[in-house]
Amino acid sequence: MDLRQLRCALAVADVMHFGRAAARLEMMPAALGRAVQQLEDSLGVQIFERTTRSVVITPEGLRLLKEARVLLEQADAAEARWRKLGRKGGQVLRLGAIDTAASVVVPRLLQAVHAVHPDLRIQLVEERSIKLIPRLLAGNLDLALVRPGLKPFHRRLRGHLLLHESPVVVLPPGHSLAGQESVKVQELADTPLIVPDRRSRPHSHAMVLALFEQEGIEPRIIQNADEKQTMLNMVAAGIGAAIVPRWWSGLVPRSAHVCALEIGPDNARARLPLHVVWPRDVRDPSRDAVVDVLLSITDELSALA
Repeated sequence: MDLRQLRCALAVADVMHFGRAAARLEMMPAALGRAVQQLEDSLGVQIFERTTRSVVITPEGLRLLKEARVLLEQADAAEARWRKLGRKGGQVLRLGAIDTAASVVVPRLLQAVHAVHPDLRIQLVEERSIKLIPRLLAGNLDLALVRPGLKPFHRRLRGHLLLHESPVVVLPPGHSLAGQESVKVQELADTPLIVPDRRSRPHSHAMVLALFEQEGIEPRIIQNADEKQTMLNMVAAGIGAAIVPRWWSGLVPRSAHVCALEIGPDNARARLPLHVVWPRDVRDPSRDAVVDVLLSITDELSALA
């Protein structure tokens, strides 16, 4: 038995559905089912009676889950106390951030935090939203800068919208539109596009489709790519253009001779939100201080997005 298995079982009990519980925990349903089965096998207790249409908690399961809820509340409280104790010497806050936030938001945040809290050190973990949220829920991060999913954030998290990042089109060398100040989506109808992979970068993928959908145009997608640097290298090689979040374009070396242009006039549907999120039930003055600093520089950051 471990705490992760208990959290999985409680998530199922809260919604009485394995699929919805898996979505809450940002897990695959099969992985959630295995965790609950492992818990039942290790304890020799059947917690749920499952059919293809329903989930029922057994009498033994009710007693077990009642104790498990108390145990997890105690574990969360102890973790918060230990984290606070551990910071007395070094004051380290663990911050997760998606790549664009890590490249633009975090440097400005560090500068602002160090100006008012010089003893607080921030340990950065750079990952995608889909991987940062589980780490936050597991207590491995204190704070994260992420894109929200199609569903609301997990109920154990709190969050705040910081800004929306605009899209730009990065054109390969010698493209006919390169001399313009901005482009319309209609002008890109015949341009071969390199698009972020839907599974690994769902927000950026959806951004591209939304831009063309609102104009009633089918994008000419010739290549998908998993990593942003791979996409930009493909653009530099002349394979096609890429529509990306604005802050990605700063990663292209000047020697690549590509250009990034604004997309106008109306790209509101394709702007990407950036949120700051943290555990709802964990008290942490250091984290709250960093959130306050971050919110104080949001207008400055929005001007860059």
